[in-house]
Amino acid sequence: MATYSSRKYIRMIFQDSGGGSFTLRVPDPKDDVTDQEILNAMDTIIAQNIFQGRSGDLVAKVDARVVETNISDYYD
Repeated sequence: MATYSSRKYIRMIFQDSGGGSFTLRVPDPKDDVTDQEILNAMDTIIAQNIFQGRSGDLVAKVDARVVETNISDYYD
């Protein structure tokens, strides 16, 4: 018997001060999240220096997307 599940998250990618990238995933976003809310959150993360990349502070937004995957598991 197959089991089905799905996952949804926001993936935000930043550039750090050393030129590296830093990816942050936020699970289970609300269904009606807007692009402006995501971009505002990214700006806040950068401005308040909440996270740090491998080579320094986060300094720029690179990419943001909502990712949803559907999984059909037919055999364990």
